[in-house]
Amino acid sequence: MIKMTTTWLLAALLMFVQLTASATAGETDFSGLKDKYEKDHPGKGKFSQYWEPIPIQKYWNPRNFYQPPTAVSGEVSRDQCVACHQSLTPGAFHAWENSTHAKLDAIRNLSNGQDARFYKKEKLAEIERNLVKQGVLKEGEPLKEVGCIDCHGKVGAQSIRHDKDLVMPDRTQCGSCHLQEFAEAESEKDQQWPQGQWGKGHPSHAVDWEANVETAIWAGMAEREIAQGCDMCHYQQNKCDGCHTRHSFSAAEARQPEACATCHNGVDHNEWENYTLSKHGTVYQTHKSTWNFDVPLKDALTKGGYTAPTCQYCHFEFNGEFSHNLVRKVRWGFNPTPAIADNLKHPWFEGRKENWNTTCAHCHSPSFARSYLEAADKGTLAGLKVEQEAKQVVEGLFRDGLLPGQKTNRPAPPAPEKDAPGGFFQLFWAKGNNPSHVERVHADMWEHDLIKLYKGLVHGNPGGFTYTEGWSELMRDYAVIMDENTRLREKSGNAPGAAAANPPAGKDDSNVRNVLGGLALLAGIAVLLYRRKH
Repeated sequence: MIKMTTTWLLAALLMFVQLTASATAGETDFSGLKDKYEKDHPGKGKFSQYWEPIPIQKYWNPRNFYQPPTAVSGEVSRDQCVACHQSLTPGAFHAWENSTHAKLDAIRNLSNGQDARFYKKEKLAEIERNLVKQGVLKEGEPLKEVGCIDCHGKVGAQSIRHDKDLVMPDRTQCGSCHLQEFAEAESEKDQQWPQGQWGKGHPSHAVDWEANVETAIWAGMAEREIAQGCDMCHYQQNKCDGCHTRHSFSAAEARQPEACATCHNGVDHNEWENYTLSKHGTVYQTHKSTWNFDVPLKDALTKGGYTAPTCQYCHFEFNGEFSHNLVRKVRWGFNPTPAIADNLKHPWFEGRKENWNTTCAHCHSPSFARSYLEAADKGTLAGLKVEQEAKQVVEGLFRDGLLPGQKTNRPAPPAPEKDAPGGFFQLFWAKGNNPSHVERVHADMWEHDLIKLYKGLVHGNPGGFTYTEGWSELMRDYAVIMDENTRLREKSGNAPGAAAANPPAGKDDSNVRNVLGGLALLAGIAVLLYRRKH
């Protein structure tokens, strides 16, 4: 009883800490938040000695790699930036020209509360108050515009040295104005899993660059142009334009599922495919032309005309509040693991499941929501069970030295990666018989097909977890792995565990072996007695 009470109290404390961090986000001091962000930023990460950045990476991590171009030297003014880029980069210029950044007076002068953008008037006033506290604006001074120089130099600057002061904006540059959103996004780092299933803050946008650079095979790959493909999504820790595309930085764009699709698609996280093929996605695609994406998410159902949820509506929402902390309801994380599965009844997980029930009940009955989430959990557990059985088989083959070429043609993966059967690295590197066929199948099984099963279930796409993807594919993987196990063990003959792993179906010859052994013993004794007698 005492143990259970303590467990519940711990879960409540963790939830309180996370709620408090979110609730006080708007009150955060910018300089303190910026200092913490810069202190916590991983830079090149713990494997920094194994890789060097290539030129394109200065755009994915400008804080560490960007250097101003030297082609233009000297002092340039605010107006010169705009005039020059109007002809040099007209696409970027026109995106900015039509943005809220360029038309702050249009927001400031809104007088009709029925205008969907009216909430931005108070948001602008909040930003101006933040800038007054930072000493950028004087009390009562309006922010006239957000131009090139404010983001690529310093907010409020009238001129900069193009060859020395030019920057590529990172989270802190956006956060100097958008303090509340910056604080909310950074609060994802406070998440702690109750049994340490993931490190603090993981998985989340707030630490996705850290997760990237501290993945051993990413750091060890020689093909840096391929590795930087991971950077193109794993840079949300560094910048905000992954969702708010430059140079329009549109909130309305960022509220639409397509904003998520660039990264949240594909074999290991096919959320986009599952959403679009679900009923939620069907309603979105057939009715989105009547929805108003200028309306903030909190009013999406009542004023925006939404008749189904978007990615943003479900994942930004937490107990009726919407924020840039997207992990307050996370339960299964990026992928199903035994450490999560074994603890689903823990109050931390149960509480978050109830939070999801609350979200789903915005449109569904609580009974339907609970029933579906329970089915999704059990379906995920079923898939995990199959994958874990196959994992034991592959690890057994590796342990017994039975993989093809394991003792003769198995080069080690590039440092700092360590060799392991069915490892993540085997999706991105191959040499000789590393990986073997059965290992590659298992890597696909746990990192692709099991995840697709889970994603299909939780996003309500029936084909995504039964036939087209998910379960059917897991069954294929399982069959291949079991066949390979039988083939390799039968080929080895006297390999340790071969007989136990592959007993002849429907036949037990142990009695025959015992009889033959006994007869051989009697024959030996008879021969011995005969020799002694003669």
